[in-house]
Amino acid sequence: MVLIAQECVCQHDECFPTSSNSSANVIPFSVPLITYKNALISVLIVTPNPTFVEKDQVNYLRAAITTMSQPHFLLVTFPAQGHINPTLQFAKHLIRIGVRVTFITCISARRRMTKVPTAQGLTFLTFSDGYDDGFQLGDDVDHYRSELRRRGKEAISEFITSSENEGKPVTCIVYTMFIHWATEVALKHHIPTALLWTQPATVFDIYYFYFNGYESTIKAQADETNPRRSIKLPGLPLLDTRDLPSFVTASNVYRWALSLFQEQMDVLADESNPKILVNTFDALEHEALNAIENFNMIGIGPLIPSSFLNSNDSLDNSLRTDLFQSDSKDYLQWLDSKPKSAVVYVSFGSIAVLTKQQVEEIARALISSRRPFLWVDHEELVCFVFEPHLSISISINAFLSCLNHSLVSCPTLGFPFFLNITPPSHLIIDT
Repeated sequence: MVLIAQECVCQHDECFPTSSNSSANVIPFSVPLITYKNALISVLIVTPNPTFVEKDQVNYLRAAITTMSQPHFLLVTFPAQGHINPTLQFAKHLIRIGVRVTFITCISARRRMTKVPTAQGLTFLTFSDGYDDGFQLGDDVDHYRSELRRRGKEAISEFITSSENEGKPVTCIVYTMFIHWATEVALKHHIPTALLWTQPATVFDIYYFYFNGYESTIKAQADETNPRRSIKLPGLPLLDTRDLPSFVTASNVYRWALSLFQEQMDVLADESNPKILVNTFDALEHEALNAIENFNMIGIGPLIPSSFLNSNDSLDNSLRTDLFQSDSKDYLQWLDSKPKSAVVYVSFGSIAVLTKQQVEEIARALISSRRPFLWVDHEELVCFVFEPHLSISISINAFLSCLNHSLVSCPTLGFPFFLNITPPSHLIIDT
């Protein structure tokens, strides 16, 4: 197994702005404990917006870490944008407190990146999953899953061994959804693990209950002909059928994906004290974070660039990437020519494909609104603009849209289409 590495040797000034005033929206600072080897080290899981982090607290953690051998976190991600970017934001905050970070994903993702993530303290690695040009429509899903698992385990194991020999042993493995086989490698090498769940805590809870005694309840109550029919699950607010991930509904055609979530829940159930880091925060999902007694779910979000919140962080530009390229930057000049909060932004994510009829109906509605709009299409990455910064956001309700709505108060019109993107619509309504 060949690992392709790229380690940044550039120097970035770290930025630790502090909040100039107290606000009810400030997310509480917390220092969870993560166990690795036979020691307990207070590893700061910082709030992604550095405005909410006191510089003295960060320096305290950094000083504590430098008195012992440097922690080395291995972050393993599925090769999809919704997995990679939140994990890079998590890496940013580990780096800030002096943790050595190795980030690993598949070659297929690297080939599509507009730029490779770089930062002092970060090593970027790729491995071949046998699908270096990416999974294509018509490919065998089971074969892809098998190869990703087999080759991924080999690559991670080899890296752990080589790091040990170089005197930089891996002390913790953090993995994203669909990469639960990383725990098998960790167990072999006696390294603790944590799951980085990039979706809402509510989504995690729904899957957990579905596979732990509530499958028949969900199926019985989930009436897709009546999307407003209520469903009650332990510890969660009342949900409607339309709030459920499409994977657990009768019309789900992605059975292979549902089985992956079941495997993930089984892996966590086998651990004595599983750590689950969730891209959310207590003020948004307090009930959901505490709904499962058996699991320790820690909200470490929102894992978004601080620039989204009008803060400056020197690592924001170096630790974010895009798997979809656009040849034109003309839309930036066009946006700059518009008054603040004047443009309607339309995006339906990086996976969903709308029908021709849906596209035409949405286009007619936008044109009829007589408002300037920016429509991003992920297949062609063409920005469509109508001439008659954002007044409203129309999105498929990926969780990023939900976080943006919660934190920057941009009005949002949801279009929950499928997969795991229906629950965020519920969260947007609640906030």
